[in-house]
Amino acid sequence: MQLIREIDALRSAVATLREGGRIALVPTMGALHAGHMALVAEAKRRAAHVVASVFVNPAQFGPNEDLSSYPRREASDARMLEEAGCAILWAPDAATMYPEGYATTVSVSGVSEGLCGASRPGHFDGVATVVAKLFSQVRPDVVLFGEKDYQQLAVIRRMTRDLDLPVEVVGVPTQRDADGLALSSRNVYLSDEERIAARALPRALGEAAQAIRDGEPVEEAIAVARRKLGAAGFDPVEYVELRDADTLEPVSALSRPARLLAAARLGGTRLIDNLGVLPKEDEEPSLGR
Repeated sequence: MQLIREIDALRSAVATLREGGRIALVPTMGALHAGHMALVAEAKRRAAHVVASVFVNPAQFGPNEDLSSYPRREASDARMLEEAGCAILWAPDAATMYPEGYATTVSVSGVSEGLCGASRPGHFDGVATVVAKLFSQVRPDVVLFGEKDYQQLAVIRRMTRDLDLPVEVVGVPTQRDADGLALSSRNVYLSDEERIAARALPRALGEAAQAIRDGEPVEEAIAVARRKLGAAGFDPVEYVELRDADTLEPVSALSRPARLLAAARLGGTRLIDNLGVLPKEDEEPSLGR
């Protein structure tokens, strides 16, 4: 695996790889875990070569967020990526990505509004901008993102469609620990007690999703989920909402594929999660039926 930090070297290496087939890109901010490795595994199924990026993007952090303390483990990240069969690790610094005089921002309206966009103003502009730059730098045929950051995935899909970018955007299902908690680099911030309490998040979402599928009014199911999260120690519960799976428009009744999304703080850690919610007639039959 080549570790590359300069754009000219990246473009030369990618050009060589392209002669051997399709290229997949897995963008990350490092502190890699099994969730990231699932993205790499899916990338290898879809392309001949995998380029992974590790870049803690300052443009998507607010002034009071954890940019300075965000976990950085480049050496162990590189080992994991090499063992997984990545061809290139693209690891630029901030000055390479945003050189002096940099003045361009990509903004995606609609899907970026509300949910995390409400509490993190400018966050998705930073995401869209850095991903647009990664697309230009790597020119991948396919790019892989985790569904855990579902609003982010929706933003990238919308940007790609709107700008006619020649890349396939693939969402990979959320990877979870045995107790159901979604894998996240920020889970390392949780104390042992908080880690146990955090299990309430996927459990509350799962119960609310089932209640909605069973016909309980959306508002009632969401209110119950919020109470369960509060009782588990989450404070504040920023949002629990049912949104259209494609447009992220609010959904008040389950008549089409939807997504139940939540964000809440446990101690000093902000956790997010989401689940797909299908109308009963759209659900796949259980095995054996």
